[in-house]
Amino acid sequence: MDFGWATTGEEASAALAQHIKGKTILITGVSPGGLGLETARVIALRDPKLVILAARSKDKLKQAEEEVKKVAPQTPVRQLVLDLGDLKKVRSAAEEVNSWEDVPSIDVVVNLSSAGYKAGPVRFDDYNFEGGKQYQKWAAYGQSKSANILYARGLAERYGSKGLRAYGVHPGGIWTNLGHHAKDDLRSFGFMDEEGNTVDSENMKWKTLGQGVSTTIVAAFEPRIADQNGAYLADCQVEDTPEEWMKEPEGPDRLWKLSERLVGEEFPVPT
Repeated sequence: MDFGWATTGEEASAALAQHIKGKTILITGVSPGGLGLETARVIALRDPKLVILAARSKDKLKQAEEEVKKVAPQTPVRQLVLDLGDLKKVRSAAEEVNSWEDVPSIDVVVNLSSAGYKAGPVRFDDYNFEGGKQYQKWAAYGQSKSANILYARGLAERYGSKGLRAYGVHPGGIWTNLGHHAKDDLRSFGFMDEEGNTVDSENMKWKTLGQGVSTTIVAAFEPRIADQNGAYLADCQVEDTPEEWMKEPEGPDRLWKLSERLVGEEFPVPT
């Protein structure tokens, strides 16, 4: 089928079912009402070997597994406690995954980014806004989303020769629990009315939760984009990132080195 703006996750996963069947998939951020759990749900429908659900708390994981089992009771599910806000816990979760003999390797990484990367580049010389003194929330948001895309490119550059594929994905404008923290800004942008209802505009047309996960499914399983490793996708299609800071060839490497410094660990390019 032809994928596009209106494609749902169920439609995409059905079309790519043969590429999902028998796969092991780890999905982060599987909170109820969010994109992660919806992604897990539509993948679980297509007979994967194993779906690994990762979230901050055991309570959220329990809820997520219950939701997945409602639609795919036959699909094996494993829980992983993963708090991305704590590097010690991230390392602990990574060690746990690496200890699983039935998960020998990672073949595809999908970084959930956003068209919000257009709000600003990675501030390599002042990534922390002078220690928070000059913090600008939307510049910080843009920086984080630009970093998501650059990191996917960095993975592709470093590990593509080893068979790893990585993509940055813009899911679209979707109302999730995260939106509750930005209602005033959404109103000021014209994306929400005074009653709290989402409003379509020239700059953004809201998607359903189901439509919001389709691009992730395409990035992870569509074989026709395998030769475009490191690409950015929106509305289920590979798109260009025309902003100047996204065209700098040294960007992925600069981000990689900054990340190594911040986490206190080096990840050398494999030979």
